[in-house]
Amino acid sequence: MGQTGDNTLDLCLIASGWLDPGMWIAVAKVVVGLGMVIFVHELGHFVVAKLCGVKCEKFYLGFDIGGWRFCRLTLGETEYGIGILPLGGYVKMLGQEDNPAKLQEEIDRAKQDDTTTCSGDARTARSEKIDPNEAAAALYDPRSFLAKSVPKRMAIISAGVVMNLIFAFLMAMVAYKMGVKQIVCGVGGIVPGKAAWMVNMKVGDRIIEIGGRKVQRFRDLREAVSLGDIDNGIPIVVSRPGAQQPLKFNVMPDSSGLLPIIGVVNPWTTSLLPEEIAVRPGSAAAKARPKFELGDRIVRIDDVPIDDYAQLHSCLTLHSDETLKVTVERKDQAVTIDVPPNPMRRLGLVMELGEISAVQEGSPAVAAGIRPGEKIVKIDGRPPGDPMTLGDRLGRRAGETITLTVERESNTEPTVDLPITLRRADWYETPMTDGDPMTAPSLGIAYRVLGRVRSVIDGSPAAAAGLRAGDRIVRATVIPPDKDAIPPDLPFVQKKTTVRFGREHRNWPSFIYALQDTLPGTSVELQWVRREQRRTAVLTPAEAQGWFNPDRGFFFEPFCFYQTAETWGEAAELGAEETINATLLVYRFLHKLGRQVSIKALGGPIAIFTVAKRAADEGTAKLLIFLTLLSANLAVINFLPIPLLDGGLMVFLIWEGIRGKPADERVQVVLTYLGLIFILSLMVWVIGLDVVRLVSGF
Repeated sequence: MGQTGDNTLDLCLIASGWLDPGMWIAVAKVVVGLGMVIFVHELGHFVVAKLCGVKCEKFYLGFDIGGWRFCRLTLGETEYGIGILPLGGYVKMLGQEDNPAKLQEEIDRAKQDDTTTCSGDARTARSEKIDPNEAAAALYDPRSFLAKSVPKRMAIISAGVVMNLIFAFLMAMVAYKMGVKQIVCGVGGIVPGKAAWMVNMKVGDRIIEIGGRKVQRFRDLREAVSLGDIDNGIPIVVSRPGAQQPLKFNVMPDSSGLLPIIGVVNPWTTSLLPEEIAVRPGSAAAKARPKFELGDRIVRIDDVPIDDYAQLHSCLTLHSDETLKVTVERKDQAVTIDVPPNPMRRLGLVMELGEISAVQEGSPAVAAGIRPGEKIVKIDGRPPGDPMTLGDRLGRRAGETITLTVERESNTEPTVDLPITLRRADWYETPMTDGDPMTAPSLGIAYRVLGRVRSVIDGSPAAAAGLRAGDRIVRATVIPPDKDAIPPDLPFVQKKTTVRFGREHRNWPSFIYALQDTLPGTSVELQWVRREQRRTAVLTPAEAQGWFNPDRGFFFEPFCFYQTAETWGEAAELGAEETINATLLVYRFLHKLGRQVSIKALGGPIAIFTVAKRAADEGTAKLLIFLTLLSANLAVINFLPIPLLDGGLMVFLIWEGIRGKPADERVQVVLTYLGLIFILSLMVWVIGLDVVRLVSGF
């Protein structure tokens, strides 16, 4: 239902196709924007070098590797061009060589004609070792970079970083004057078993404070969780509909993935998406009559007025097995649409129930003393049945007292019977990512579903394929329908996706729920093990009997607001705040990298272009905010004390300024080659990550 989790099966919404002029306009914006970030950096070096009297031989966007370039133009003493490798740019100054091993060559090239040198044997003179200090005093061209004072060279080196920060500020200022679309800091969904679920945050909560700081934007939550101090938890204050006072939580993020998360999905409105597609193909909403249209706003379900997404979410949960009369507001008129229930699609396998992985604060399970690691073995003296439908079955018995028999790791009390009164849960929880557990909201537990078959439903696709109790599922490949069966104007691309199962990949819940998002005609190639032999069969998911998906296939618009500066002074203030935050964000990311943030979270040129394209699709202001972050990122990265980067050159200059002479050339050579190896390794790593994401569809 508009969820933004990284589903095991990824359905990609395509904007309009490669023939859409709007898409090419967005791409053009991205190319110009990324080029501008590089251009202003090199322009800073170029302008300050000129002001300091240094001869600039080349000004290039991209690198002309091996002399390969798209174009070049010589004006005056400088060659301007665009190189074949679009991974940056450079300004080549007379006497400036990033590789100190070529210092001798640069000295010879920059050396003035000298009659004393020419009077002797030229070959002998050129083969002699020239002291850098003597060269600076007598042999350098006055317009050489190396002939300038240390302060001037520092100014030239740092000018690129300064220009990037100025550019970032200007982009942010213009963006806020135009108005930046921001997602509200709220809760539109909870990931089962994650930190937000455990502290009992709910759909409809509005997050108003994080770590003592007032927040409005959903991105503030992401930054605080991903890069904040999470060792002792993150204090979060929320405003909840119906609650008189704000609620306070201390949330412990999950750090097992690429970035720490608490399992919160951004908030939604009750309006369907205004562009591309309003409902999921093949869903109950797609079968409804009359049809839903783009931009429809749901205002009533049956006789219940709908004012916000939390109310809508509750209605869909409590009436998942009923046909609903949904009234929408469309172009100043009300239209009532009959929406049938949405049966779950399944393969007909009942898997084994695993251990309880988490217990929710304030739930009946906590009151009964249930703890993580325990296992439900009986409910009212009978086996618990299908773990995938357990939460749904218990939810229908809200208000009843049941006897739960749980298995504990205890020699004195291996099992215990616990009387528990089930609560009324007017919300549903959907496994969204790999490894997510199932939940029983009326009980307040999250539990694992194992990959071993407990039983097979008669007449099901699994029964027809010959699966039996005891079979162990190891792999499932989701196969999209034939292209001929998909309407040509459908803005969906469903990729062939493989999901693994096992002790380290308890993915059955997220796999089954991801199947609900697939196109009609999708099949599954299932691989299982029986008596150490692997078997394979292709199954077509079938509709379940008596098990319904509360998510009826609506695509809702995110709950957003526009952050707009009324005056240029206010825009400058917001722009400065954005630039400072973007700069500190990069430092915080680097500080947490390898500890709190996985190195797999890095992105290369493909990732940068992809994110920039997504920002451009959301509007020019959003692209400018992304360029602010990117420009600040370039400034920070370039000023790290790594040889070959501006920061590394600055370290050498500081050393030269303190000692009164350059660092030993051999030291510079070693450090420069180490820096080169590091940078090349990093480039290979991030480009490799980009390729893996591109191939896998994530």
